[in-house]
Amino acid sequence: MALSLTASGCVTVHGELAVVPSAKRSEAAQALKDFTEAYNKADKAYDPTLDADHVTGALGLINQAGLKARSITNPDGNSAHQPLELTDAKFTIPKKAGWPRWFVADTRSNRDTADGPAFRWLVVFLRSAPEKRWEAAYLTILAPDQVPEFRTDKDGWGEAVEPDSTKVSVAPRDLSQEYASYLSTGKPEHFAAGPHTDAWRKERADKARLPGLTTQYVDQPVTEGDFAPLGLRTKEGNALVFFATRFFERQTAAKEVRLQVNDDVRALLEGQVTDTITKEWLSSQTVLVPGSDAAAPEVVVEGRLQGVTAAKGS
Repeated sequence: MALSLTASGCVTVHGELAVVPSAKRSEAAQALKDFTEAYNKADKAYDPTLDADHVTGALGLINQAGLKARSITNPDGNSAHQPLELTDAKFTIPKKAGWPRWFVADTRSNRDTADGPAFRWLVVFLRSAPEKRWEAAYLTILAPDQVPEFRTDKDGWGEAVEPDSTKVSVAPRDLSQEYASYLSTGKPEHFAAGPHTDAWRKERADKARLPGLTTQYVDQPVTEGDFAPLGLRTKEGNALVFFATRFFERQTAAKEVRLQVNDDVRALLEGQVTDTITKEWLSSQTVLVPGSDAAAPEVVVEGRLQGVTAAKGS
């Protein structure tokens, strides 16, 4: 049969039942090279079509919206373009059956300041079907001590954490919904304190009511297709998981107050801003999820990348 469903619930295509590495190491290196070249072309020209075939999911939506906005605000391209270089690549390639397939490239970028820390860029590449190319779906930028050591087998292949895994304190498929709920209500309470959790909630609360300006937020999970969560097992038995959420930020001004809208947001704007603007954001999170037997089962949000993807005035 061209399509079969195994007893474990794993869908396979064209009889691909074997658990195999998601990519050859040479294939992973080429995917990183192709992405970097396309990213640089698009960034230099501020042309989203130049890397549209190399990005998808959360990173793709943020990247394409940002380039679209800058193509309008800077129609002659990026006069300050500096080519991105991703070097010292370390690939963690999980073994799995069927599709989609994916891997993580842990790289050193040239975007650090001379006296700053050597941040690592973790790029998650996804290939959704045999006829598709590798596309970058998630990006997170972490300090070196935030990047865990991943569990590998005797041949050096990584271990994927399934969306419904019970070996971690929170199943990856539940993280988007739970994080959206936490940002809105403060529950569930298993997210560790930090800049992307309680500090962000406080920042929102502080901005909720300012003189002449009210700001409201609505958070939503995003889990379908290329936005599905992806997780790797760490050497300690935890999981580093990449997932996405969406949120809407609605600002309403009093009659005597004029709303300030920056150029990049204005470039994506539908309608006319009189007293209200609603921005739609896509947010990509990277979290460390403890194993199910951990003494302290707090989920640590290690990094967050977000961007405005649409805006509407009224």
